[in-house]
Amino acid sequence: MLKKRLIPVLFLKEGNLVRSQSFTIHQYIGDPISHVKRMMDWNVDELIIIDIDPEEFSFQKQRNDHKSKPINTMTDFTKLISEELRIPLALGGKIRSLDDIKLRIQNGADKVIINYLLSYNHTIVEKAVEAFGSQAIVASVDYKVIDNEAIVFTDHGKNNKNLKLLDWTLFAEKCGVGELFLNCIDRDGTAKGFDLENIDKISKALNIPVIACGGAGSYDHFLDCFLKTEASAVAAGNIFHFKENFYPISKNFLLEKINSVRP
Repeated sequence: MLKKRLIPVLFLKEGNLVRSQSFTIHQYIGDPISHVKRMMDWNVDELIIIDIDPEEFSFQKQRNDHKSKPINTMTDFTKLISEELRIPLALGGKIRSLDDIKLRIQNGADKVIINYLLSYNHTIVEKAVEAFGSQAIVASVDYKVIDNEAIVFTDHGKNNKNLKLLDWTLFAEKCGVGELFLNCIDRDGTAKGFDLENIDKISKALNIPVIACGGAGSYDHFLDCFLKTEASAVAAGNIFHFKENFYPISKNFLLEKINSVRP
């Protein structure tokens, strides 16, 4: 049986690391490079980096106090971190074509996270699976709970797709993706815990691994998700940036409680 994973997520806006809340509030945290290095020091199971900037071409507005070489594109960033990265890397954001996927994989990404393409050109998703293998393609699905029903939203949570979460995730699986990144907009940045009901529902319905994201506020929330759902991984962003050494503390806590977690 595959061991369950604990995955940090870095959200980038204009090339800077940000704290996200409800997909609408984005608080500047700092330089992503230093945070990537911290993740390497922690030997995390995997690292997810998502560029949430809506601009077509805007990666980093170089700050005056940056002494390093300017990083102008996601390609530059990927090349820089992949040279020393010793952990699996999944990249998402601004992926509009097969070439975008190819570019990220060629420059060091182990997996590519797609959201836009699934909604607007799913045939490219199928071509990407054929070209790079299902293990390299992760479908990202964002949703809100409306009148007790999980509904899919696209375009950074702005557009209601008027589709039930289960139907859309089954469609993603049919397209051949190897994994699902499930993000609850309602829970984003709240630290109130994961949406266990929908995570479990989707995890049981699909035959591919599900990464649950949105709502982590303590290591107990990670444990709850592993014990009460069939998610293959839990992911979080904010909590790993604001609590000292919280990843190794959380990992040790989980290993003491359950033996299904990756050591």
